[in-house]
Amino acid sequence: MNLRGEFLRLLDEDREFRLMVAGKLGYGDVLRRLERHDRKFNKVVNEIKKFREDFNTEMSKLRGDFNAEMKKLREDFNKLSMRVEVTIGSMGRGWGEDLERMVLEIFREELEKRGIEPGKVEKLRFTDRDGSITGVRGRIVDIDVSVRDGKLYLVEVKSRAELDHVEALYEKVRAVEKYLAKSVSGVFLVAVNVDKEAYDRARQLGIEVICGSIIE
Repeated sequence: MNLRGEFLRLLDEDREFRLMVAGKLGYGDVLRRLERHDRKFNKVVNEIKKFREDFNTEMSKLRGDFNAEMKKLREDFNKLSMRVEVTIGSMGRGWGEDLERMVLEIFREELEKRGIEPGKVEKLRFTDRDGSITGVRGRIVDIDVSVRDGKLYLVEVKSRAELDHVEALYEKVRAVEKYLAKSVSGVFLVAVNVDKEAYDRARQLGIEVICGSIIE
């Protein structure tokens, strides 16, 4: 290695040699200050790195806590829905207009988005005495109706909607149209819970479902 190469190598690798040369050139103090600055800079970089690691750890913990809390809230909501369903279902088929109104109030916001005011939903009940409407003599048809801008909407309220309820509701639509000689503009099934197969069937039949949860 030639003298120049050796000199450059020593400058690069030997701190004492580097300081000595800098001192000879009058830059020793500057070089020492730069080295102190580098040490401080590296210390700050390490502190920032440590802070970032601590921050990421904390955020990970917060995300975990948040997800756990959301899971618990969902579980609590499902348990509440089931309690409501059991309470309502235990009253049998004749659970009363007051409880129907309660369910309509629970879903008031969703109904109002669709132009249905729960307070203006009225009960329609008639008997097909000769069977000309439903095909079954003496069959009673019972359904909630809402009239808006001259259009007729049907609303069926259930604690838990099953497939049979959807099929029966579809038949009610045809019966009401025949009885009133007026086309139905929309059909809504409002339920605390609805079975998945009932939900899918309702969509096939053009019935809009408003519910708290869909049960698989």
